[in-house]
Amino acid sequence: MRILLVEDNPRLAELIAEGLTSAGNVTDTATTLLEAQDHLCGFDYDLIILDIRLPDGSGRELLRSIRCQGRCTPVLVATAVTDTPHRVATLDEGADDYLGKPFEMNELVARVRAILRRPRQMTQTTLTLANLALDLERQSVEVDGLAIEFSRRELNALAILLRSGGSLVSRRRFEQALYSSDDEVTPNALEAVVSRLRKRLDLAGAAVSITAMRGIGYVLSERA
Repeated sequence: MRILLVEDNPRLAELIAEGLTSAGNVTDTATTLLEAQDHLCGFDYDLIILDIRLPDGSGRELLRSIRCQGRCTPVLVATAVTDTPHRVATLDEGADDYLGKPFEMNELVARVRAILRRPRQMTQTTLTLANLALDLERQSVEVDGLAIEFSRRELNALAILLRSGGSLVSRRRFEQALYSSDDEVTPNALEAVVSRLRKRLDLAGAAVSITAMRGIGYVLSERA
């Protein structure tokens, strides 16, 4: 999952991004409303984690703007502003959850998982195809019930393919989901990830295949 973190405290933003990455997500960080808007113009995010007190205004301005545009991207507000009237107003303006600072990282990650499990995000706890099963919460993969080791990026790539339901996943969609805006992505980086994923699945005896459509994207299907 690709997450936009809007947080102006550099150290806190670093810690949150590390925690989200460890949980299997790709995280972009913005420190101002303007930076956040720039990110939103360039990428489609699965979730936004939003602070309220920002150097160039209130995070609620960004929240209202997102909802006025008709965007349904989930927003988890994480802020030191915790009075009840403010919580109620922010939730009424379209926030999906509200977490007061300070908070434990494991609680934030759990709330992120809970939001991303909701039907409108088209996510499930476990994604399956043939004899392959990916547990999103545990970040684990099994083939015929036996656990298989994958890197975080390979797991994310597999999740994207499984969610596609046999449809083509474009290179652009893959790259947006697998790499943050700060990552240096070489021209053949995506091919390398898919190649490693394909080899691991083949060695494990997974009854699925990944078909490359040159220059366009990839399709995951069950083997006949």
